[in-house]
Amino acid sequence: MESLMKCLRVYATEDGESHFDEVDIPTVARQVHPEAAIFDVSARYASTHVSFTRIPARAGQVDWHTVPRRSLTVRLSGSAEYQTSDGDRRHVPAGGFILFEDTHGKGHRTLHSPEEQTVIWISLPQGLGQA
Repeated sequence: MESLMKCLRVYATEDGESHFDEVDIPTVARQVHPEAAIFDVSARYASTHVSFTRIPARAGQVDWHTVPRRSLTVRLSGSAEYQTSDGDRRHVPAGGFILFEDTHGKGHRTLHSPEEQTVIWISLPQGLGQA
């Protein structure tokens, strides 16, 4: 049986404005090990780079910026609030993930939580809603 996971997304329109959206990630129920419960598993997506970032405590706000390449970030610890140029704000807690596609335009603003944070950056040339 197919189900969907949701992934928060930041993207830029042709006029350079940034917005939030959600990407559906299709999953299928799969037995991954005879002694394990059934898992919902997505397709595999190719990545070109993976990096790990430790953000220091009290990093504060990072003003308007874009990302250098289409990237999925996974917050292992700490949280952040993101703001797009249309004024919308979203909070991403530890364990949350977000797809950044705002490689041009005004970008987004980031307000880091006061504690140290650990984030994985995964460069995705395609996939998660893109052919």
